[in-house]
Amino acid sequence: MKPYQIAGIGNAIVDVIATVDDQFLARMGIRKGIMQLIERDRAEVLYHAMKDQAEASGGSVANTLAGAGGLGLRAAFVGRVNDDALGRFYAADSGADFVNPPVPGGELPTSRSMIFVTPDGERSMNTYLGISAELGPEDVSAEVMAASDIVFLEGYLFDKDKGKQAFLKAARSCRSAGGRAGIALSDPFCVDRHRTDFRALVAQEMDYVIGNEQEWVSLYQANDLDDALAQAVRECDLVVCTRSGDAVWIFERGTRFEIPVTRVVPVDATGAGDQFAAGFLYGLATGCDIATAGRMGVIAASEVIGHIGARPKTDLKMAFQRAGLRVT
Repeated sequence: MKPYQIAGIGNAIVDVIATVDDQFLARMGIRKGIMQLIERDRAEVLYHAMKDQAEASGGSVANTLAGAGGLGLRAAFVGRVNDDALGRFYAADSGADFVNPPVPGGELPTSRSMIFVTPDGERSMNTYLGISAELGPEDVSAEVMAASDIVFLEGYLFDKDKGKQAFLKAARSCRSAGGRAGIALSDPFCVDRHRTDFRALVAQEMDYVIGNEQEWVSLYQANDLDDALAQAVRECDLVVCTRSGDAVWIFERGTRFEIPVTRVVPVDATGAGDQFAAGFLYGLATGCDIATAGRMGVIAASEVIGHIGARPKTDLKMAFQRAGLRVT
């Protein structure tokens, strides 16, 4: 038995949430209802303007690892935080074994997303990527990756050469020890910027890949989703496509499984893809068949869109059992 059933690499971002009114947004020049990337000076201004804020660990793969850990998997998360107040908070609150200690005197502050919630429920996000985007191969322990049954990578970090090098080190260390490595494509614009490298990673280094319709079409510059997935299954043994409320398509060595979803009106869609991955990878890690793992992913995604926040608030194992699924 390996020490970890799953290890993930991703952006380590603290979500800082405050309730404000529309006048505050106008006064601070915050565009309502969207996510904006901001620079360090702007981040400091907004952070110090927040009152009575709540803080929570975030980041896409970090949310997945927290969900998987909540399901009982032995989980490790690799991320880069500064040894500042937010970084120390994150390391203690990541929801998994945070294997990299905060960086003393780090080159940038800990990453944070300032989320301003107005009385109408709109969430206006201003994200400073900070030190987490500087993650490189020196942050990845080959021993931890080799000690993990499954490794899960966050496509957002593929934007920099050092992130690409970190991914290759992680995947090769895991696979050489008999594990499986995979990636979430994360963002069609990131895929556009690095298509050639993403294609090589999927075809040569990955055992599974998770993406949505737009990401798969972007990856293969395809005319439609069917064309994109036909190309994907020739390059990767396990291909997962989530489809925005429609059935999830999973291809295992070319065989397609269609996983139905129940349409609901989301309270907050943040984290749906992250928790789908948590449920799906829990199924893989515990030896479930592909269809069962897919159903677990759908149930986990349904739970998280039913409330505010990107991490589960109810017992997902009980939800799996109510659906007649085997859990360990």
